[in-house]
Formats: sequence, C-alpha cells, structure tokens
Amino acid sequence: MLRTMITATNTMSQLQSQLDIIGNNLANSGTHGYKAKEVKFQELLYQQFNNDKLDKVDRQSPTGIRYGVGAALAQTTMNWKQGSLQSTGRDLDFAFQEPKQYFNVLMPDGENGQKTAYTRQGAFYVSPLENGNLMLVTGDGYPVADANGQAITIPDNASSFSVNERGILTANYSDGSTVQRELAVSVLQKPQLMEHLSETYIALPNNLAELGVNAQDVMTNLQGAGRDQIALTNQVLETSNVNMSKEMTDLMGAQRSYQFNARSITIADQMMGLINGIR
Repeated sequence: MLRTMITATNTMSQLQSQLDIIGNNLANSGTHGYKAKEVKFQELLYQQFNNDKLDKVDRQSPTGIRYGVGAALAQTTMNWKQGSLQSTGRDLDFAFQEPKQYFNVLMPDGENGQKTAYTRQGAFYVSPLENGNLMLVTGDGYPVADANGQAITIPDNASSFSVNERGILTANYSDGSTVQRELAVSVLQKPQLMEHLSETYIALPNNLAELGVNAQDVMTNLQGAGRDQIALTNQVLETSNVNMSKEMTDLMGAQRSYQFNARSITIADQMMGLINGIR
C-alpha cells in the first residue's frame, strides 16, 4: 500500500507542474508575441514481474506485468507557430509574417553590462534622451537594437513612423525630411537551445561551448542580402498562439488525472486501516 501511495504522490507532483504551465498559458493568452508551452510525460522506473514459465495459457497482453512508480515531466517545449495578426492602426506596432524571426533587444546583464535578448512582441515606443534625441524602446523600456547592435536613436519631434517589409524604420518630420534606421532582425535556427528570460524574451545560453555549438548555429542575424528574408508589417501586432480550446481540454485531463491519483492515496489509506484493524 505504501508503494501505491508513493506512486500516486510522485505523479501528483508532476501533474501540479503541468497545471502551472497550463495556467501560465491561459494567463498569457492576451500577451502579444507569447508562445504557448507544451509538456510531455514519461514513465519513471518500473519493476518487471514475469509470469510463471509453466503457465502455457495464451495471452493477448505481454508476458508479465510492470509495476511502476509514477510518471514525470519529460520535456517542456515551446509551440513556435505564428500567432494571428491583430490590426492596431498604431505607427510603432510591428509584426513578423515569418514564424522564427525576432527583434533584437538590449537588456542589462549585471556586471557584464548588457546582453542581446530576442522578442516577437513588436509594440514599441520612443523614450526621450538627455541630448534631445529619442530612443526606440520596448514596452518594458529596453532599447531596440539596430543592425549594428546599438540602440536605435532618432532626432526629436518626429511626426510619424513607418517600417517597410525589410525592417527599415522611417521617421517622418513636418519639414518633409526623413530619418531611416535598420532594425536588427535575427532568425532562430535551434529553438530548443534558447534560454527563456520571461514570457516574451529569449536569449542565447551562456554554455554554448559546452553544448558544442556557436551563436551563429542557434541565432542568425539577417544582414546585407539576408535582409531580403525579413517579412515585417506595420500597424499590426502578433497575438499569442495559445489555443484556448486545447488548453481547457488539457486542463480538464490534468485535473482528472490529479483526482484519480488523489483517490488512489485515499483508497490505499483505507485498505491499510482495514489491515491494521484485522491485526
């Protein structure tokens, strides 16, 4: 009976992690650029009990039984499919039309100064600088990088903004002049190696050398002729790719499994009580 309780307890702790992930997906269903997470389970160690060799009865099931100790989360993966595009009519809202292209963002990195993070959340703003210029930033205040890896700055008093499909940002002024900047755009080659910083930001891990790859193998910057691959559109945002129907179905399945394992513990406890009563 103790083994039954241990098996159920092991599985329940893993189901709780699945419930947390599903809840996080549902909570971010309205977050632009968010990618849903999916979980996969695997069987933990089990013990094989073979049938008696003298038993000659034909069986439809495999010979013997396996007595396991529960299941565990084997892998948490990201769904990298593109979300639908939502029209906003706002000049500084950009969205990719290709699923693995990302904006480059400069984030603080403690003693190392700053590092490059990547996001598909294209709701940008302009923040005034002390020298009178404007800096293009994300909704969290992080500078957006240009093709040279530097923060994008433009002169003040721009009347409107636009971006073409190749990622060229244009600031228009009332006197008819324009200023152009190239947005840094990278394409994701090996998504399974990326480190997740938050709901919408990812970055290259620090141990790439230990993994036997370099940064160019994981994330490639689209420069020069490579910019022809960029597919940007203006005044729209990419919504999250969370499938509400699937998440609710997975939630009910996980809750049923949790309930089943909890019931197993209750029944095992009752049986142990009966055994102790007999003694």
